[in-house]
Amino acid sequence: MSVRSGRHGLEHLVFRALRAVAGRLPERVAVRCGALLGAFVGSVLRVRRRDVDRHLRQAFPDRARRWQNRIARASYRHLGREAVATFRRGAWSPELLRARTTMVGFEAFRAAAGEPEGVVLLTAHLGNWEIGGAAIAARGVRLDVVGKGTANRLFQEELFAAREELGMRVIEMSDAPREVLRSLARGGVTALLWDQNAHRNGVFVPFFGKPASTARGPALFALRASARVYFAAALREPSAEPTYRVTFERLPFEPSGDVEADVNALATAYSAALEEAIRAAPDQYFWQHRRWKSRPREEPPTVE
Repeated sequence: MSVRSGRHGLEHLVFRALRAVAGRLPERVAVRCGALLGAFVGSVLRVRRRDVDRHLRQAFPDRARRWQNRIARASYRHLGREAVATFRRGAWSPELLRARTTMVGFEAFRAAAGEPEGVVLLTAHLGNWEIGGAAIAARGVRLDVVGKGTANRLFQEELFAAREELGMRVIEMSDAPREVLRSLARGGVTALLWDQNAHRNGVFVPFFGKPASTARGPALFALRASARVYFAAALREPSAEPTYRVTFERLPFEPSGDVEADVNALATAYSAALEEAIRAAPDQYFWQHRRWKSRPREEPPTVE
């Protein structure tokens, strides 16, 4: 056994142990423990804390440092809390899942999902995107979800299997160019996370006032299939038990026929919708990701 496979096996065992503990504790206790673990990671271990602080200063330069620090700490508690909620989600019945999610704008989205052109559903690492997808599937709209593989295949297989059990078909990133277009051609709904750094090959669009590299793929899928494009976010509501408000909005976008301009326009519309959603709950965004790492070719590279 290689050192790498041994490490992955250990990581998988730890993951399964944490999931088992989270499932056996009373829900409120488990969620509280998750938040405390997140706080420990952010404030004591300080994993990527410099990145989080820098990103919050970039996004909210006019806010006081005390406010930025509070949001940074809260973002780690949110990650821990939502990890526990996701661990426990597999035991929720469809009825409980529907009861704990309030859907806003869903009927228009559901109607679009029944059209032959298909729907590209764009979301982000905001709130709890896993529960957002499960809430849609629990209401009878089957999703094809593009999932990025992980280095640890054991963990990846469990994550993908959990999505499948909830009614979401997983399309691996390497298969996306072919399978997404097939899904849309069948009138399906394909969900993609679109808020990760796409390196220098991406299209640069404003995100909190600074260009951020954004993958071209989701826009090209929508253009080639003439699909309708929606943005969705599942934000945690302030309650002791996990409850979520899932909002849907159709992006204001009309193709012009100029592919590069259309890709830029759709990415810009998505970025603006995401920014607005983040402003409503800044502590629920994944600030740990280096969203602005890649820079346009005319700018010097950023060291992060």
